[in-house]
Amino acid sequence: MEENKIKLTSSEIGTLWGEYINGTMTDTVNKYMVSIIEDEEIKAVFEEAIMLFAKQKEQIEFFIEKEGFPIPVGFTDSDINKKTSRLFSDIFCLNYLHIMTLHGLLGHTNALSVSVRKDLRDFYDASDNDAKKMYHETIDLLLKKGKFQRDPFIYPEANPQFISDEDFIDGFFGKGRRLSAPEIMSLSFNLKKNIMSKTLSIGFSQVAQSKEVRKFLMETEKTADEQIQSFAKLMHKDNLPVPTSWETEVTTSRDSPFSDKLIMYHMGFLFQVSQVFHGAGLASAMRTDLVASYEKVILKNLMVTKNWFDIMVKNNWLEQPPLAPNRKEISKQQ
Repeated sequence: MEENKIKLTSSEIGTLWGEYINGTMTDTVNKYMVSIIEDEEIKAVFEEAIMLFAKQKEQIEFFIEKEGFPIPVGFTDSDINKKTSRLFSDIFCLNYLHIMTLHGLLGHTNALSVSVRKDLRDFYDASDNDAKKMYHETIDLLLKKGKFQRDPFIYPEANPQFISDEDFIDGFFGKGRRLSAPEIMSLSFNLKKNIMSKTLSIGFSQVAQSKEVRKFLMETEKTADEQIQSFAKLMHKDNLPVPTSWETEVTTSRDSPFSDKLIMYHMGFLFQVSQVFHGAGLASAMRTDLVASYEKVILKNLMVTKNWFDIMVKNNWLEQPPLAPNRKEISKQQ
């Protein structure tokens, strides 16, 4: 049997489905942003991102259709209104593209890790290379504009050190040892993601049409801010700087460039993906106060996503992924 004629597994179909939904969401936002960006260098990077996804989208549709599955609805031009006044600054748009590119890299890697068929592996390899190129371009441009936020610097010890005291893990009552490099990395990474979530919550809450959606967005803004304050407190305790906020990069526009469906899905996506990063932070934490902070954040995010799920289902906005066959129902039909 030719390798490319082997049926795709449930995992392979699942990753393709997710790539399509999340990709069309980000692509729709990118199309709005490219319509408002004035800086020609930033606009060019967005135009490239849109072109790259168009190529990927075509290939994803080919894989899904060939297996006999329906193409997901995802997000389309019906979820965007380019004729509204500007909601975000050019620099925020560039930061947004950088952060979403990081999510794309993670998604491509996970998809590749469960893909067996060679043509699918080749596709994710190519998609990953495209995302890496975009990652470099967004960083280079942020550096050129003087807007890239580096993580804190630390200074080397003269020799390798070994843990010799149980107080190393006690962040509440022990000697309160300094944060380690892996812990700083996770805190800084999660701070940047929460800053993005808070900023989008502010912008989206100004323009959302539904009162229910606006109320939810005010809650996500509050949640993201509480998590920012929690992580920042840990950094400040060791006199380490935290990333600056982006709230001032949101205009006072009240015109919605996006459908409430897209706004809600986007916030749910960010909070769900953040659980991956918070889980990684928890895994790298070797201080009890850090463990407690991450556990509190993860629990709160579960509550937010439950509320998100209820609103999405109520409004018929949540597309159902492919399901395993219901054998009991099939047997009843005979």
